[in-house]
Amino acid sequence: MKTVVVLSVLLCAAIAEMEAELKNDEEESVPEDSVPVPRNGPVFEEAEAPESRFNFCPDGWYSHNSRCFTVVNTATDWYTAEEHCTSLGAHLASATSAREYAFLQEITKRVDLSSAWLGGFRLQSRWMWIDGQGFYYQKWYSQASSSSYACTYLNTGYGWSNYPCTSARRFICSKNPFSC
Repeated sequence: MKTVVVLSVLLCAAIAEMEAELKNDEEESVPEDSVPVPRNGPVFEEAEAPESRFNFCPDGWYSHNSRCFTVVNTATDWYTAEEHCTSLGAHLASATSAREYAFLQEITKRVDLSSAWLGGFRLQSRWMWIDGQGFYYQKWYSQASSSSYACTYLNTGYGWSNYPCTSARRFICSKNPFSC
């Protein structure tokens, strides 16, 4: 049993090191205008796949900046959406940069949606991401009263907005393929 635990820890450490190396390689070699393609997913002519050579995402998930994303085409409230993402080993997606937000808009458009829940929420007068990422990048198109509109959703044509968490909307899940 001890051998299995030790091997698991070593495997996780090796994978984490590989992830760091891949991220550094991606930052140096991936052109700004590239569009990642999902593994075993539909191929779009305009997409290039420089990141796909090291794609560790499950089937049906899109790879981008060492994270995996999937759009869930079932409308539900924000809380149920987060529960569903958690059941997949993920969280509702965060958007931590302009490039990442543009990527999320693109994958949402590819499944013919114009909006989707993100993992942003307001707690004690502060916006945060459910996955623990820092809420430093902001792409607000409109911001309604955060006391009654405490959850964020993405718009494919412009920035994000906030809306009541109990409203039904499709959503985007995100996870790290290397977490143990």
